[in-house]
Amino acid sequence: MQRIEIEDIEREPGKILEYEFNEFMPEFGADIHADLEFKSLGEFVEVTGEVTGKLRLTCDRCLNEFEYDLDIDIDETFAKRALQDEYSQEFELKNGQFITDLNGEKEIDVYDLLYQSVILALPNKKVCGINCNEGMFASDENNQVHDNRMDIFKTIKIERKE
Repeated sequence: MQRIEIEDIEREPGKILEYEFNEFMPEFGADIHADLEFKSLGEFVEVTGEVTGKLRLTCDRCLNEFEYDLDIDIDETFAKRALQDEYSQEFELKNGQFITDLNGEKEIDVYDLLYQSVILALPNKKVCGINCNEGMFASDENNQVHDNRMDIFKTIKIERKE
């Protein structure tokens, strides 16, 4: 697990810690690279940077694997101490006010931050390309993809009661 100690950020000149992450993440089957900057802002820590990698995804249409170029920006804010005491009543969150509460923890889990950021950046519908034909127009039957999961619905008989 990759963790950044809050104390280490505080000791850096200008309270800014540069961090480079290069690690294979088995959840995505890919090497993930991130250049991050941790900046102490009083009661908060701001994390900014860029995350890149080549993921192997499965197309939701044709079920073939394809490479997905990951390139996302990170912009997260962490509260050093628990926010619950300060904001015990309900209040409206406005744009840019999403803050992760460290609940007094003395470190930030970089691996978890990157994992969550990548998951949120993945497309809802994973499609191998704009011209994906869902395996329906292959000239050779052997090249066609058949998904057996729906075959059970071909045998259902519906009886009408009158």
